[in-house]
Amino acid sequence: MRKIYRLTLLLIIISSNFTFAQSKVFDNLTMKSEILDMERNYSIYLPPDYDTSSRSYPVLYLLHGLGDNHTGWVQFGEVKKIADNSILNGESTPMIIVMPDANTGYVGYINIPNENWLYEDFFFNELMPHVESKYRIKSDKRFRAISGLSMGGGGTLIYALHRPDLFSSAAPLSPAIGPTNPNKFIEWIFRNNYNYNYDFDYIEGDLEALLNKIILEF
Repeated sequence: MRKIYRLTLLLIIISSNFTFAQSKVFDNLTMKSEILDMERNYSIYLPPDYDTSSRSYPVLYLLHGLGDNHTGWVQFGEVKKIADNSILNGESTPMIIVMPDANTGYVGYINIPNENWLYEDFFFNELMPHVESKYRIKSDKRFRAISGLSMGGGGTLIYALHRPDLFSSAAPLSPAIGPTNPNKFIEWIFRNNYNYNYDFDYIEGDLEALLNKIILEF
């Protein structure tokens, strides 16, 4: 009889662990931005074992498209369901997913200096340090990825090209990439950027050299 009680208790403990080890999504978080002089919203996905472990996790920055905000991937993209299933099936490692808002104030992920709107500076200098210190995130480049859809895909492409030192992977999904003319495209990619970290002066007609340098360093 005692063996039966012990087995029952063990099953209860195991089932309780499975029950309570659930992922969480917080979709109305805020942080103060000195750069943008306002409160900024963001959402975050925490993997199932976040509360039951002390480990640190890789991070994915997931950017929404035009017309959405930081809740877009939560409400319409089903980020919790997809991430949970991917982790459960062994298709991806447990990770933290950060979804910032780029639909308040000026829309988009770029700097607009003539309007004193420096969103890209906010992203790199405030948002990333904030979430990577608040949550148990592995802050090395090899554990950091970025992705986004449409406008967010364009932001993904720009950020990956501007800061290849920060991201090991980038997945721009149906990105809004601006001009189709190659020379105009290069100008568009590097416009209004204060974090351009290549010691390279772009000269009209030297597009191939610039692209080769970007590819080699990224």
